[in-house]
Amino acid sequence: MSRFRSLWQASVNATKKALTWELEEWVPPVEKRIFKFNSKEDLKTWHLYSDSEYGGLSSASLEIKDGGNGSDCIGVFSGNLSTDMSEGSKWNINRSGFCGMRSKKFDGFIDLEGYDSIALRLRGDGRCYISTIYTENWMNSPGQAEDNSWQAFVFAPKGNWYTAKVPLTRYLPTWKGNVIDADMEMNPGRVVGMSLSVNAQGGGFIGAKSGAGDFLVEIDWVKAVRMP
Repeated sequence: MSRFRSLWQASVNATKKALTWELEEWVPPVEKRIFKFNSKEDLKTWHLYSDSEYGGLSSASLEIKDGGNGSDCIGVFSGNLSTDMSEGSKWNINRSGFCGMRSKKFDGFIDLEGYDSIALRLRGDGRCYISTIYTENWMNSPGQAEDNSWQAFVFAPKGNWYTAKVPLTRYLPTWKGNVIDADMEMNPGRVVGMSLSVNAQGGGFIGAKSGAGDFLVEIDWVKAVRMP
């Protein structure tokens, strides 16, 4: 092979390799893990909230437990939903009976461009939970600290592990828990946090458990996935 042909072939090979790298960078993996519950350190990623901040009587906890049978650890989000209010409460809220676990803000944001669904591996109590995605604020109140929130229902069947896959298109824009009646699209490239919550009113799936009382859902992981 002549020297010129050798140089030409080397150039072609280098170009093919560069294009392959660019293609791999452009097309994300089929799935992207966002949260896992491997140890108590992972609990520091989350903080709990409930109506107790406003005079309600609901309570919640988030713990790590062994998955059993040699499997990895799992997170357990549990508590009690109460629709009562404490006596003499100075707060006047429209409804009580809610609890949630919200991730602390990511260091910057995570980019979910290229993915079309959020997948959660759960084992629940037959209740319907609310999955929330928080994105950088540009829509609700520009200049304010609030993030934009997008919510969708997730059913957690009782007894068996279940992988719920929620298309990003099913997440609706909300403001203080109410759906915004407007034609808006999420920016999946600027996700700053997520949460999972539950309320006594239930809703979302016919036959799902609702009302005051105990709740419990086990969480293995949360991922972004690209459906075939």
